[in-house]
Amino acid sequence: MQVFVNNIVYKIISLIVSVAMLFGYSGECLKADSSNWNTNYKYVFVHGLSGWGSYDAAYKVMPYWGMFGGDLMKYLGDKGFDCYAASVAPSSSAWDRACELYAQLTGNVVDYGKAHSEQCGHERYGEDYTGRALIESFSSEDKINLLGHSFGGATVRLFASIMEKGAEAEIAATPENELSDFFKGGKGDWIYSITTLAAPHNGTTAYMVDKKDMPEGEGALDGIKSEIQYAMSNLVGAANGGNTDGRSEKDFASYDMYIDNALELNSTILTLEDTYYFSFPCNATEQKEDGTWAPVEKKMESLFIASSKAMGAYTGETKAGYVIDESWQQNDGLVNTLSATAPFGAPAKDFDANNIEKGMWNIMPTYDGDHMSLQGGLMKPNEVKGFYVDHLSMINSL
Repeated sequence: MQVFVNNIVYKIISLIVSVAMLFGYSGECLKADSSNWNTNYKYVFVHGLSGWGSYDAAYKVMPYWGMFGGDLMKYLGDKGFDCYAASVAPSSSAWDRACELYAQLTGNVVDYGKAHSEQCGHERYGEDYTGRALIESFSSEDKINLLGHSFGGATVRLFASIMEKGAEAEIAATPENELSDFFKGGKGDWIYSITTLAAPHNGTTAYMVDKKDMPEGEGALDGIKSEIQYAMSNLVGAANGGNTDGRSEKDFASYDMYIDNALELNSTILTLEDTYYFSFPCNATEQKEDGTWAPVEKKMESLFIASSKAMGAYTGETKAGYVIDESWQQNDGLVNTLSATAPFGAPAKDFDANNIEKGMWNIMPTYDGDHMSLQGGLMKPNEVKGFYVDHLSMINSL
């Protein structure tokens, strides 16, 4: 259960580092205007599926946040923002990742919960972060802002919900003197804002399409040919792999990202009344004459071309009967743009700079880029420093 980096991440890094370093990031040195800031709480960034953070050795080779453009945490720190990159399990469920996040933020041993660990068939306790907490303090006076990329979005949403309402099953199953403070609840006011980036709030059809669903024609099935693309396809598929400790299939990210399961998870997650919520959907596709959506290849990482084409032509129905219609076809290569707007059923509205409400998902304008664009991109370098300076400055001015 200890936080680790999937070996395939290293394979991808070694395959592309020599090529990607040829691309230059010449963005100007931006300055954050702090004249209208009302707060400057810490920012905690949570990576997505098969990602890595500052506790992982891979971060020193290539930071998840910033990629080959350089460590975004350091850059934002130089601009006056206090930023940290958490490390949570690359393929585990949103529950396990939320428990790991709490332990890192508070400097404790990871407690996955007595009820949860028994139900899912794994050890109750994980890595010990005593004496090496990610941040110095965390409380209602020293709040944090959370940002989650991809499956990091589900992680931070569930984390915030447990912070507020606790976990009834854990309270019922655990002696009082053994119960983690995380599961007691009453700490929702420790979180100032939540921002999700290309997050599959409502699941993704990337796990539903198959080769038979991919459109025919030039390039339709070419995306798995190169070694890099093969590695990435394995990386995505590994979300439900590595099951060496006998745990339940329900305790993996892949389970949580199937649409039926994502919608069920949503029904258990609160939208906190006193927290600001922002979501950034991404899109790197364009609509074709036949109504389907195809990747814009100059914007889309080649790693995602095949999956994007399949998602852009897919319609169907889930096992539970949820109908996936054409509105799901626009995508960023791994996540449907619609799914990344806001959790279905949660209070939400399009972002209005003159009316930013708490307890409401403020859906930001769709970002013109693929699933990795807001990390900084791989073979398609993307300058994101200005994006984050602007967004974090806006949060501080609330």
